[in-house]
Amino acid sequence: MFDFLKKGNKIEADTEVKLFSPANGTVISIEEVADPVFSQKMMGDGYAVIPTDGKIYSPVTGKVVSVFPTKHAIGIELPNGVEVLLHMGLDTVELNGGPFTNAVAEGDQLTPETLVSTVDLAALEAAGKNNAMVVVFTNMDKVADFSLSGKGQASVSSEIGTLTAKS
Repeated sequence: MFDFLKKGNKIEADTEVKLFSPANGTVISIEEVADPVFSQKMMGDGYAVIPTDGKIYSPVTGKVVSVFPTKHAIGIELPNGVEVLLHMGLDTVELNGGPFTNAVAEGDQLTPETLVSTVDLAALEAAGKNNAMVVVFTNMDKVADFSLSGKGQASVSSEIGTLTAKS
C-alpha cells in the first residue's frame, strides 16, 4: 500500500550527495587527524579541515539532529539517512563550550552556506587543543561510497567530495 514511500526512500538513498569544506583552511584525510579515535576510523570515515579562521559552516545539506551541550559537536542527518558528526577541535569536550558560539539548534535545516558555529581559535590554542574540524560519517553501514577529491587548501563551501548511501 505504501510502496510509493519505499520507492521514494530508495531514490533518495541512491542519490549522491556533495560534501563541502566547513571552514577556510586545509582539507586533510581522516587518517591524518591527530587523534586515534578519528584517524583509525573508530567512529567512521570522513575528513577534516585545519581552519584559518573561526567561522564554521555546515559540511553538507541536511538537518541538525543534535547539538552537544558542550557546543563542540553537531549531529546532522542527510536526506539519504547517513549521519554526519561535525566535531570541532580535538578533546574539546573538556572546555565545556567556552570557545564555541553555536548558531544552529536541533531541527534546523542546513546548507553549506549555513554558519553553524564561531570558534575562538586563540582560546583553543591557549587550552592546548588541536583545532581540526572533523567531519565523520557515523553510520558507515549506510554508506556505499565516499570519495574525498579536494585535499589541500579550500574555501568555505567548496565542494571537496561525494557520498552515496546504500539502497
